[in-house]
Amino acid sequence: MKKIYIAHSKEIDYINELYEPLKNADFLKNYTLLLPHELSEFSYNTRDFYKDIDIFIAEVSKPATGLGIELGWAFDDNKKIYCIYKSNETVSSSIKSITSNIFEYDNKDEMLEIIKNIIEKNNL
Repeated sequence: MKKIYIAHSKEIDYINELYEPLKNADFLKNYTLLLPHELSEFSYNTRDFYKDIDIFIAEVSKPATGLGIELGWAFDDNKKIYCIYKSNETVSSSIKSITSNIFEYDNKDEMLEIIKNIIEKNNL
């Protein structure tokens, strides 16, 4: 089963804004969603964890040091990186140095549509 990692800052309401919509999306039922804080507030990912990810999707509406480290590891491992952000937020300019795949969304439905398009584009 293909693995999709969803990275994010802990400064957003990730349970309601990311995890719940993603877990309820029918088009994601055939994928392993890796949600770093699903079981704990703390992430237990090690450096080698990123080598097995098929797609790395980062919600980058809020900057965070840990998120930046994860993006760096995924970039270093040549993973396909896609970033999404809320339309009322400003994306850190450093994001553009690791990917040109940056997508803006207004609501949960648009976010899910973007993710669906990412999966289809990558033939997963």
